[in-house]
Amino acid sequence: MIIAAANYPLLLPGVQTIQALVAGNAVLLKPGRGCLKASEAVVNLLVESGLPRDLVAVLDESPAAAQWAMDAGVDKVLLTGSLATGREVLARLAPAVTPAIVELSGCDAVFVLPNADLELVARALAFGLRLNAGATCIAPRRVFVPKSRLYALQQRLTDVLGDSPAVDVDPDVASLVGDLVTEAETEGAAVACGEICNETRMRPMVVTNATPEMRLLRSDVFAPVLSLVGVDDTEEALLLDAQCPYALGATVFGPAAEAQRFAQRVAAGVVVVNDMIAPTADPRLPFGGRGLSGFGSTRGAEGLLELTAPRVVIQRRAKTRPHLEPLLPDDDRLFESYLKATHSRRWRDRFDGWRNLIRDLWRKGRGQKEEK
Repeated sequence: MIIAAANYPLLLPGVQTIQALVAGNAVLLKPGRGCLKASEAVVNLLVESGLPRDLVAVLDESPAAAQWAMDAGVDKVLLTGSLATGREVLARLAPAVTPAIVELSGCDAVFVLPNADLELVARALAFGLRLNAGATCIAPRRVFVPKSRLYALQQRLTDVLGDSPAVDVDPDVASLVGDLVTEAETEGAAVACGEICNETRMRPMVVTNATPEMRLLRSDVFAPVLSLVGVDDTEEALLLDAQCPYALGATVFGPAAEAQRFAQRVAAGVVVVNDMIAPTADPRLPFGGRGLSGFGSTRGAEGLLELTAPRVVIQRRAKTRPHLEPLLPDDDRLFESYLKATHSRRWRDRFDGWRNLIRDLWRKGRGQKEEK
């Protein structure tokens, strides 16, 4: 069963549905809120392409529909949703030990290396904030930048985002952002640009003088807000990043070779170098998180394999089954020779081991013939 999110109703459940079908499964698809028509459109396209209609069923959007399906029994669940939803789903699956792949949003880090192109960084961050009005699981939230370049990046961001129009946000999300930003301000942070206009509208916000201890930098917020964190060096950036329990995606900006090396050290499910979000949409690449961002992969070869269940059938072709025979007095010497032949460090010891092993096997075989 696929429990889909509401923010990308075609791409995310669409790829998951197709992969599940390719792997040989039938699919129950539970759409996100307001996404029933999008899910039905995906299924209709598959049916028009020749898929038997009874291989995919679309449930209604209510949580009760997903709960009913899980209680009735499914082979595996693919969930894209919040941490709270993930915990509820996993608890419901636990009694039957039903496996799951869960992607539970994030609070993504951005690492700005000392020689990064700040113009590119500012443009990419602005894109990440504006995309889908900030309602993106791998949108930039925590930006670690050298202290010597912090103000320069802040100025570029305010220039790029200064004329951004207000966007719609969920009332509960707007309220949460307001509380988190106000709390951060009391702890020393400041709003460089953006604002909450009313309970359903806000302009993209940049918070500066932020620290990892602030709740704003430890929460999965589906709204256009990011925080700038000044660091002394990249080592400090990695240490501060580790204080956030989410680890879905991350981005590194800097000279290509240096950024590639640094990306290998970032604890996240997917790391983009010198770009923002868009490359992760490639269905050929696996996607998944760590920590509170979930576990398992969708998409790519790894995602396809996640939707299979191996069945191993072993047939012994040899007629001999020495493990079924009773132990003989010389068997311990045979095993000692085998270990010496295969695991000794010096080639001379290995040679002696093979010589003794061959000799003892020949003697054993000869003795068995004489007994017959």
